[in-house]
Amino acid sequence: MAVRVQSEDFDAGREIAAMRAGNAQVGAVAAFVGVVREMNDGSAVADMELEHYPGMTEKAIAKIIDQAKSRWNIFDVMVVHRVGRLKPTDQIVLVVVSSAHRGDAFEACEFVMDYLKTRAPFWKKEQTPQGARWVESRASDDVAAGRWNVKA
Repeated sequence: MAVRVQSEDFDAGREIAAMRAGNAQVGAVAAFVGVVREMNDGSAVADMELEHYPGMTEKAIAKIIDQAKSRWNIFDVMVVHRVGRLKPTDQIVLVVVSSAHRGDAFEACEFVMDYLKTRAPFWKKEQTPQGARWVESRASDDVAAGRWNVKA
Protein backbone atom coordinates (compact mmCIF):
# COMPACT_ATOMS: atom_id res chain seq x y z
CA MET A 1 0.00 0.00 0.00
CA ALA A 2 1.24 3.45 -0.89
CA VAL A 3 -0.38 6.73 0.10
CA ARG A 4 1.17 10.00 -0.94
CA VAL A 5 -0.21 13.50 -0.54
CA GLN A 6 1.97 15.93 -2.44
CA SER A 7 2.04 19.20 -4.34
CA GLU A 8 4.17 17.80 -7.18
CA ASP A 9 2.65 16.26 -10.31
CA PHE A 10 2.92 12.52 -10.87
CA ASP A 11 3.64 10.26 -13.84
CA ALA A 12 0.79 7.74 -13.93
CA GLY A 13 2.64 5.40 -16.29
CA ARG A 14 5.70 5.28 -14.05
CA GLU A 15 3.56 4.71 -10.94
CA ILE A 16 1.65 1.86 -12.60
CA ALA A 17 4.86 0.24 -13.84
CA ALA A 18 6.40 0.46 -10.36
CA MET A 19 3.37 -1.17 -8.77
CA ARG A 20 3.42 -4.22 -11.01
CA ALA A 21 7.19 -4.57 -11.32
CA GLY A 22 8.45 -7.96 -10.25
CA ASN A 23 5.06 -9.46 -9.34
CA ALA A 24 4.27 -12.19 -11.86
CA GLN A 25 0.95 -12.88 -10.09
CA VAL A 26 -0.50 -9.57 -11.26
CA GLY A 27 -2.98 -10.20 -14.06
CA ALA A 28 -4.82 -6.88 -13.89
CA VAL A 29 -4.12 -3.28 -13.07
CA ALA A 30 -6.93 -0.72 -12.89
CA ALA A 31 -6.16 2.97 -12.63
CA PHE A 32 -8.07 6.22 -12.34
CA VAL A 33 -6.68 9.72 -12.88
CA GLY A 34 -8.75 12.71 -11.76
CA VAL A 35 -8.13 16.02 -13.54
CA VAL A 36 -9.10 19.65 -12.85
CA ARG A 37 -11.95 20.70 -15.16
CA GLU A 38 -12.13 24.15 -16.74
CA MET A 39 -15.87 24.35 -15.93
CA ASN A 40 -17.68 23.37 -12.75
CA ASP A 41 -21.30 24.05 -11.85
CA GLY A 42 -21.66 26.37 -14.84
CA SER A 43 -18.67 28.60 -14.07
CA ALA A 44 -15.21 28.80 -15.55
CA VAL A 45 -12.52 27.65 -13.15
CA ALA A 46 -9.28 29.65 -13.26
CA ASP A 47 -7.64 27.44 -10.64
CA MET A 48 -8.42 25.27 -7.66
CA GLU A 49 -6.68 25.08 -4.31
CA LEU A 50 -6.78 21.82 -2.38
CA GLU A 51 -6.18 21.81 1.36
CA HIS A 52 -5.86 18.92 3.81
CA TYR A 53 -4.81 17.99 7.33
CA PRO A 54 -1.37 16.34 7.11
CA GLY A 55 -1.29 13.03 8.94
CA MET A 56 -5.06 12.81 9.27
CA THR A 57 -5.51 12.68 5.50
CA GLU A 58 -3.04 9.85 5.01
CA LYS A 59 -4.65 7.84 7.84
CA ALA A 60 -8.11 8.29 6.32
CA ILE A 61 -6.87 7.12 2.92
CA ALA A 62 -5.10 4.12 4.47
CA LYS A 63 -8.38 3.14 6.14
CA ILE A 64 -10.17 3.30 2.79
CA ILE A 65 -7.50 1.08 1.25
CA ASP A 66 -7.77 -1.41 4.14
CA GLN A 67 -11.52 -1.63 3.52
CA ALA A 68 -10.90 -2.32 -0.18
CA LYS A 69 -8.37 -5.04 0.67
CA SER A 70 -10.89 -6.70 2.99
CA ARG A 71 -13.59 -6.75 0.28
CA TRP A 72 -11.69 -7.76 -2.87
CA ASN A 73 -8.87 -10.12 -3.72
CA ILE A 74 -6.28 -7.49 -4.58
CA PHE A 75 -2.53 -7.35 -4.24
CA ASP A 76 -1.83 -3.67 -3.83
CA VAL A 77 -3.34 -0.18 -3.90
CA MET A 78 -1.68 3.15 -4.50
CA VAL A 79 -3.21 6.57 -3.98
CA VAL A 80 -1.40 9.76 -4.95
CA HIS A 81 -3.38 12.92 -4.19
CA ARG A 82 -2.17 16.40 -4.93
CA VAL A 83 -2.68 19.49 -2.78
CA GLY A 84 -1.97 23.16 -3.37
CA ARG A 85 -2.94 25.34 -6.32
CA LEU A 86 -3.87 23.49 -9.53
CA LYS A 87 -4.95 24.72 -12.96
CA PRO A 88 -7.45 23.19 -15.41
CA THR A 89 -6.01 20.03 -17.03
CA ASP A 90 -3.68 19.43 -14.04
CA GLN A 91 -3.84 15.96 -12.52
CA ILE A 92 -5.37 15.81 -9.03
CA VAL A 93 -5.48 12.17 -8.01
CA LEU A 94 -4.21 8.76 -9.05
CA VAL A 95 -5.68 5.48 -7.78
CA VAL A 96 -4.03 2.25 -8.91
CA VAL A 97 -5.10 -1.26 -7.92
CA SER A 98 -3.40 -4.54 -8.84
CA SER A 99 -4.95 -7.99 -8.63
CA ALA A 100 -4.98 -11.34 -10.37
CA HIS A 101 -8.24 -10.55 -12.19
CA ARG A 102 -9.82 -7.44 -13.71
CA GLY A 103 -13.13 -7.57 -11.84
CA ASP A 104 -11.50 -7.20 -8.45
CA ALA A 105 -9.16 -4.49 -9.74
CA PHE A 106 -11.97 -2.45 -11.36
CA GLU A 107 -14.33 -2.67 -8.39
CA ALA A 108 -11.68 -1.92 -5.79
CA CYS A 109 -10.41 1.06 -7.81
CA GLU A 110 -13.94 2.47 -8.10
CA PHE A 111 -14.59 1.88 -4.40
CA VAL A 112 -11.41 3.68 -3.37
CA MET A 113 -12.22 6.65 -5.60
CA ASP A 114 -15.83 6.84 -4.36
CA TYR A 115 -14.61 6.91 -0.78
CA LEU A 116 -11.85 9.41 -1.49
CA LYS A 117 -14.53 11.79 -2.79
CA THR A 118 -16.71 11.41 0.31
CA ARG A 119 -14.53 10.43 3.28
CA ALA A 120 -11.00 11.77 2.79
CA PRO A 121 -10.41 15.14 4.49
CA PHE A 122 -9.69 17.38 1.50
CA TRP A 123 -11.16 20.84 0.91
CA LYS A 124 -11.32 22.45 -2.52
CA LYS A 125 -11.62 26.16 -3.27
CA GLU A 126 -12.16 27.29 -6.85
CA GLN A 127 -11.34 30.68 -8.32
CA THR A 128 -14.07 31.70 -10.77
CA PRO A 129 -15.02 34.97 -12.52
CA GLN A 130 -17.58 35.43 -9.71
CA GLY A 131 -14.86 35.07 -7.05
CA ALA A 132 -13.56 32.29 -4.80
CA ARG A 133 -15.92 29.52 -3.71
CA TRP A 134 -15.58 26.34 -1.68
CA VAL A 135 -16.58 23.23 -3.60
CA GLU A 136 -19.56 21.58 -1.92
CA SER A 137 -19.96 17.83 -1.76
CA ARG A 138 -22.24 16.38 -4.41
CA ALA A 139 -25.23 14.21 -3.66
CA SER A 140 -24.16 11.99 -6.56
CA ASP A 141 -20.84 11.27 -4.80
CA ASP A 142 -22.70 10.24 -1.64
CA VAL A 143 -24.98 7.97 -3.70
CA ALA A 144 -21.96 6.38 -5.40
CA ALA A 145 -20.24 5.71 -2.07
CA GLY A 146 -23.48 4.52 -0.48
CA ARG A 147 -23.89 1.64 -2.89
CA TRP A 148 -20.90 -0.10 -1.28
CA ASN A 149 -22.75 -0.48 2.04
CA VAL A 150 -19.79 0.37 4.26
CA LYS A 151 -20.32 1.69 7.77
CA ALA A 152 -18.47 4.88 8.63
